[in-house]
Parts: sequence; C-alpha cells; structure tokens
Amino acid sequence: MEKQSLNQPQETGQPAEKIKFGTVEVDGKKFTRVTAAPGWKWSVDLKPVLKTDSCPTDHLLYMISGKMAVKMDDGEEMEFASGDLAHIPPGHDGWGIGDEPTVWLEIPH
Repeated sequence: MEKQSLNQPQETGQPAEKIKFGTVEVDGKKFTRVTAAPGWKWSVDLKPVLKTDSCPTDHLLYMISGKMAVKMDDGEEMEFASGDLAHIPPGHDGWGIGDEPTVWLEIPH
C-alpha cells in the first residue's frame, strides 16, 4: 500500500508564468497536476520555452476543473471540460476557455 498527495507534491515547477505543476510518484508512475491561469495558451506561454512548433507531448489526462480547447496540427479541434478524460497526441496547441483556471491530471501511460 502506498499513498501520496498532490496537495504535497514531491516535485513542483513553473515552466511559464501562467502554468505550474506538482508531481507525485505512486507505484513507480508519475502523476502530474497542471494548473494553468486564465488566458494561458501553449503557443504563447510554452512554445518559447520548449522551442518546438507545437506541443510534442502525448497526453493522457483527466480534466479536474475549467475548460480548454485543443487544435491539432492537422486542424482538428476539440474542447475539454471538468470530468472529461482525454488522449491528445503530440502536435497540437491548447488554450484555456473562460475566466477560471484550467486544472488537469496527467496520467502516465
């Protein structure tokens, strides 16, 4: 049996002004809670940090709160909201919708 809390993460970071994260490891798997402030956009906030044309990460995530939109490099768009599970392949842009923070859990896969 093992217990960790995202309220007391083992690792934290803030790769951009509007985006912060906390990570815990359980059973050898890392779970990351990402909190993005209203107005965040990957291509504005993280593109300059990662220096790639679009997000290179393969996400499996659970939306905790807020809403976000994602646009794939091929033009496909989708919105995600609280309670949604999502798989978002590499090659996309994402941004928050509305006036509340976007919070999601990155699930290892």
